[in-house]
Amino acid sequence: MAPGLQRFADIAGDGAPRLDAASGEELVRVHRAASVALGRRSPEPPGTLFVTTRRVIWLSEAEKGKGYAVDFLAISLHAVSRDLEAYPSPCLYTQIEAEVATDEAAESNDELELSRVSEMRIILGDPGQLDALFDVFCHCAELNPDPNAERNGDNGWFHGEDMVDVGWVHGDEDMVDENGTQFFNANPIGQNGGYDLSQSVFELQINDQRFEDADEEQEIHENGH
Repeated sequence: MAPGLQRFADIAGDGAPRLDAASGEELVRVHRAASVALGRRSPEPPGTLFVTTRRVIWLSEAEKGKGYAVDFLAISLHAVSRDLEAYPSPCLYTQIEAEVATDEAAESNDELELSRVSEMRIILGDPGQLDALFDVFCHCAELNPDPNAERNGDNGWFHGEDMVDVGWVHGDEDMVDENGTQFFNANPIGQNGGYDLSQSVFELQINDQRFEDADEEQEIHENGH
């Protein structure tokens, strides 16, 4: 299992994180004025979010040298949340594989144990960029497939009805339907363990069309009698 949330302080003179160029890590996206909320804690003061081909890095503007990082392999789920009853700000919600999946344990004695943080919310200065950030997360998740997914034979799908109460909306236009069926992948999204998201959606659309055609034929047959 990839390490969970970690402190990050490997910062270059220009304020950007130093990347692992030897392993091919590249910068994909940067968001200024971005905050992160770890577990049940209040959001950190705004900083800068860096998304690379391997991990997510957040650096504080208020406290120089302070930052957090998490590998995409450790992010088990990500989704856009716009339900203000579930959380007071629109955000990108992420679940992180942690030593103990309880954020109460992570905040014992007012000290934050990052290895036990299982949730992180990313709040952007411009909420209109959340869908674009979601798409970047999907792309980077595909670049970092779970090596155990195929061996375990578990595709990790969640049905939209299980998440409707928290207002999670998928960022892909083909999947957005607040009144219809939605699917979310708990493992890195894409061709993970042999499951192709776009193919699954296409097959669902075909099956829906077949049912509609069958209903029409039955109705015509009944009216003919």
